[in-house]
Amino acid sequence: MKVRDYAIQCIRDEAEALLDLIPQLDGNFDEAVHLMYHCHGKIIVTGVGKSGHIGAKIAATLSSTGTPSFFINPLDVFHGDLGVMTKDDVVLAISNSGQTDELLRFIPMVLHMQIPIVAMSGNPKSLLAKYSTCHINVSVKKEACPLNLAPTSSTTATLTMGDALAVALMGMRNFQPQDFAQFHPGGELGKRLLTTAQDVMLTENMPVITPEMHLGEAIILVSKGKLGLGIAEAEGKIVGLITDGDIRRAMEKWQAEFFDHTVSDIMTVKPKTVPPQAKISEIQQIMNKYKIHTVLVVDGDNRLQGVVDHYACMI
Repeated sequence: MKVRDYAIQCIRDEAEALLDLIPQLDGNFDEAVHLMYHCHGKIIVTGVGKSGHIGAKIAATLSSTGTPSFFINPLDVFHGDLGVMTKDDVVLAISNSGQTDELLRFIPMVLHMQIPIVAMSGNPKSLLAKYSTCHINVSVKKEACPLNLAPTSSTTATLTMGDALAVALMGMRNFQPQDFAQFHPGGELGKRLLTTAQDVMLTENMPVITPEMHLGEAIILVSKGKLGLGIAEAEGKIVGLITDGDIRRAMEKWQAEFFDHTVSDIMTVKPKTVPPQAKISEIQQIMNKYKIHTVLVVDGDNRLQGVVDHYACMI
């Protein structure tokens, strides 16, 4: 086999293993989601070795999608970490064999504290499955490893089932992009959903003009503003907007008579405006919908506060 053929076979084996999980979904999955959704404490994810690594990722995914969770190594429980657990918690215990000794020695402590156990293993007849409140079957026909030894398909299946739990919980919580942003304030999505117009708007050297101003004079102010537009005001309130495009089209139309016309002859009388509290994500939607590159930020009296252009939205 060529090197690439090994990769192709591995991907196929793991993809098939994932699809095989679908028929294995049953009432135990529903019960697990119910327990985790109604948990008043934390979801404590635990596992040893490769299962531990997968468990840590599942805990991180749950936490970032609205279900407070953290990972704990069962070996650490014997050295004082049991104190973090309460009766309000739910334990998600992961073991492919369901017979991992270090994990099984941890289970009696959990049962003694009357904490529900959601088990995830590839062996529905294992001791872990027997003593759990509900058991999610993640068994696979074979590992993608050519020797059928190294955890490959099994760890992928477990990770995917963890994602399935997280996604199901998101659906039950009606988890929205705004909620996700609160857990990811440093990411691009978080910035767009939490940053407001007030945070990024330009406020200095605004190209303010009047409706009565002749276009020749308005061009100078538009050029100085370097925003490609002029904002028409009357009595301190916005009444219109002209852009570079408006000016070019007017020049082509009127030619020598261009300088005889005023701003009011070409201005858009209802430019797109947003309040200072508008989120960048909302502004981007407006720009995309109306195919514009700039919006005006106004207060409740339609007085200019600043300008947000598409460059300011690129955060």
